[in-house]
Amino acid sequence: MAVVIFLLQFLAAIILLPLHILNSLGLWDPFFKKVFPFLQSRVCESYNKLMDDEKRKLFKNMSDFSGPSKELRLLEVGCGTGANFKHYPSGCKVTCLDINPNFQSYLNKSQAENEHLIYESFVVASADNMTSVSDSSMDVVVCTLLACSVPNIPAVLKEVKRVLRPGGGFYFIEHVADIDESSWTTFFQKVLNPSWKLIFDGCSIRKTTWKDLENAEFSEMNLRHITAPISLKLAKPHIIGYAVK
Repeated sequence: MAVVIFLLQFLAAIILLPLHILNSLGLWDPFFKKVFPFLQSRVCESYNKLMDDEKRKLFKNMSDFSGPSKELRLLEVGCGTGANFKHYPSGCKVTCLDINPNFQSYLNKSQAENEHLIYESFVVASADNMTSVSDSSMDVVVCTLLACSVPNIPAVLKEVKRVLRPGGGFYFIEHVADIDESSWTTFFQKVLNPSWKLIFDGCSIRKTTWKDLENAEFSEMNLRHITAPISLKLAKPHIIGYAVK
């Protein structure tokens, strides 16, 4: 089976050879960073409609994490286009963080459409090095569809715990590797993952993010495996939930 997977991976690489050449020359990533926000805005529109019920149920208790002053300070890591804004409690103070500055115009649009929130700033930084965000300064941190594209998930979770106040909440939704290693989904995830990463800005469909979360030593972990109601079969395996520092 391993040989079959390797041969199919090689075939996919041959089909995408022009992209691999551009990538090796350092030309693909700068170009894709500019067009990725546009592509993500289109994908998120469809994804949000299909995942709206799951998001609504996940975020419904977010106000419980408000601090002593009753205000809710929220950091969204990998904020992208701001697709989650409509689900946040009215009046919460939102700091947006993303490694790609080209999301700014899409964020502006989402902010204008969600006037129930207070927007603090847009921080351009990587999720594993959020030095501009102070220790214990956030009541809630949100990451959705982020872990698939970061190289070091434990480092990201370490930063999440650093910026959260004690008792703060960490909310997550991530697509992950299929937990059934014998399934056809797993087979095609393995075949297509190397090329998938190239096409989708470093995104991996083989991340076992639930293991990293379980090893991160949060005081409480609420995590569910679900089959997302989306059309892209390889990305259907999801984890969803929240943790408490």
